[in-house]
Amino acid sequence: MNPTALIAEDEPLLAQALCAELAAAWPELELVATVGDGRSAVREALARLPQVLFLDIRMPGLDGLGVAAELADAWPADEAPMPQLVFVTAYDEYAAKAFDAQAIDYVLKPVQPERLRRTVARLRQALEAREPAAASAEEALASTLAQWQKALAAAGAPGPGGTGAPLKFITASEAGGSTVRMVPIDEVLYFEAADKYVRVLTATHEYLIRTPLKQLLPQLDPEAFWQVHRAVVVRSSAIEAVHRDEAGRQHLSLRGRADRIPVSRLYAHLFRAM
Repeated sequence: MNPTALIAEDEPLLAQALCAELAAAWPELELVATVGDGRSAVREALARLPQVLFLDIRMPGLDGLGVAAELADAWPADEAPMPQLVFVTAYDEYAAKAFDAQAIDYVLKPVQPERLRRTVARLRQALEAREPAAASAEEALASTLAQWQKALAAAGAPGPGGTGAPLKFITASEAGGSTVRMVPIDEVLYFEAADKYVRVLTATHEYLIRTPLKQLLPQLDPEAFWQVHRAVVVRSSAIEAVHRDEAGRQHLSLRGRADRIPVSRLYAHLFRAM
């Protein structure tokens, strides 16, 4: 059976170029879908279960990182192994170094045939290596999730120079009101992305900010705040218990809140020891 792939790229000419170069570098690869937005990528990937995903990082709406995060939770691992992940990105020296450091596959825009051939060689090797069922399905899933987690971290990492000292206060609006508060970061129990806002939850109040979660996260102390879901970042010291449901999904309960916080497959390893 031929290997299969899906391409998610919002620029039609670049998508065509990638298709043409893949046909030359990997003739037996079957492209099961080429889509131009993240939502379509999630829908088609779950319907067709390809072995490789080529995801444009900078698509409008749901970008490639969001697509990967959604698929990590929704992928039916009992039906098909999770796919190999390849990011498609405009040339950026820092991003390229970050990907190379994690041995993550990426394709630069415009498509460079020699770089694509190296990516194809890696993908062939990875697909062949998992043919023998040496590891259990659970071990294979854990290994792929770990690779995806590193990939998303590298792709979303800030560039050189860092972001300075961690935030001490959050300037936020009260939910349902026009009052702006200076909320001490030490009072925040978790952040949750919701539509155009990010909810800021303390033990007693809820506030709203417009800063996207992916821009906020690099400004937080990584020891104090952990991302546990693509839409949720929690204060680690506020975690009271980890609960597992019948389907094996994890949820957190926090001190001072009655909320149940979902834990993505990508971040389940944080609580394995618990």
